[in-house]
Amino acid sequence: MTNANVQWKRRLVGAFVFGGLILGSLVACAGERAPAPAATGVEAATLEKIEGQEVSKITLTESASNRLGLTTEPVQAGADGKLQVPYSALIYDASGGTWVYTSPEPLVFVRAPVAVERIEASTVRLASGPEPGTEIVTVGAAELLGAELDTAH
Repeated sequence: MTNANVQWKRRLVGAFVFGGLILGSLVACAGERAPAPAATGVEAATLEKIEGQEVSKITLTESASNRLGLTTEPVQAGADGKLQVPYSALIYDASGGTWVYTSPEPLVFVRAPVAVERIEASTVRLASGPEPGTEIVTVGAAELLGAELDTAH
């Protein structure tokens, strides 16, 4: 075997070994999880089924709400009286249904159906939905849906 062939084989073996080390490290890192928060005995969110409805009332702790960065604002009535909400408040279910999360009291959230008439830039004009002045979630609605439907587990 020539000296060039031996060097080529050593480089090839070295590349495989190095690649294996890198791949092994990536797989090991992918399996690592961030440490779980310390157990406090308090659930971040509690769910309460609303009788006769397919939705649940979600009650968050204040720290859970802060961690999610939830923000709310009231449903508006446009100049023509049509309901309007920010596009960021709109969520879709698996069937394509459209919803917003209302906040009837601090740290309490209930999913409410809406009928979208049209979307104009960052504003959704509604054919039906919560009354003007109703507080709705504008940031964090997807996380609430996950908590309500328990998609995190």
